[in-house]
Amino acid sequence: MTTRYAMARRIGAGACGLLLATAAAAGQTAEGEMSTRDLQGVWDFRSAVPFERPDDFEGRATLTAEEAAAFAQERVDAQNVDLWRDENGRLPVSGGYNNFWYDRGTSLGEERRTSLVVDPPDGRIPARSDEARARGERRQTLLGRDAFGPEDRGAFERCIMGFNSGPPMNPSAYNNNMQLFQTDDVVVILNEMVHDARVVPLDGSPHLPGHVRQWKGDSRGRWEGDTLVVETRNFTDKTSFRGSGPDMVLTERFTRIDADRLAYEYTVDDAASFAQPWSVRVVMQRSDSPLYEYACHEGNYGMENLLVSARARDRERAQQ
Repeated sequence: MTTRYAMARRIGAGACGLLLATAAAAGQTAEGEMSTRDLQGVWDFRSAVPFERPDDFEGRATLTAEEAAAFAQERVDAQNVDLWRDENGRLPVSGGYNNFWYDRGTSLGEERRTSLVVDPPDGRIPARSDEARARGERRQTLLGRDAFGPEDRGAFERCIMGFNSGPPMNPSAYNNNMQLFQTDDVVVILNEMVHDARVVPLDGSPHLPGHVRQWKGDSRGRWEGDTLVVETRNFTDKTSFRGSGPDMVLTERFTRIDADRLAYEYTVDDAASFAQPWSVRVVMQRSDSPLYEYACHEGNYGMENLLVSARARDRERAQQ
């Protein structure tokens, strides 16, 4: 767990300590012991489990311990960009980083599942609607041309949102860490990636009106037994998750498995985009490390260079 800190700075210890002290009481029983409703802490959601089930494992939801170890190593090797060197020892320019900077999962975990998607049972995202496919094609057109303006580039490229922080959260290349704070009235979900934070009321207040749209949607939480349920709606049309549209309703569930594991499950319900709702399960591990600031735009000249290049191409075309 060292590589992800190479370019990071710690979040202010005083502010973090104050949040922890304020929230601590929410997870205490009368005897002072932590209850199963105590979800607080830093949680690591790295995983080598594929998002969708590979064809080679059709009909198999889990693997044996030996199969899981071998498959995880195959995935680790396949994602190791340092192994992509050509005959002259050079790495491809695409991708940007060598393997030192990545912090992907290296294991399928104790459940040894063949996909993060658990419903439908085939481990695959349901068929996308014509509308969803058309949205995806429009996005690919924007990404494949010169940038007419910054809005042509994605929210991740513009550092507006983290590519794994969601909602929903999903294992990815690095910064797979989340810190959860809670009181009786509110839960805060703080992601290391782009230090995204969601403040989720637990007071039963209604969602915002349908015409009020937000980048991360509008979240409301409630307890069902010892499971924290967070429902998010009112997304914008500026983002999309695996083909989703602005009317997606996302239901996340956080359940404490034991002292060191947190089950994170979510369901995507978007009838305009998918043939049926679908669900994902990720088991998060407790981490003793703090979150670090991810300064996405520090020294980042990518967007400026994209737009300068695009305007130069505009001038070239005007002169032809």
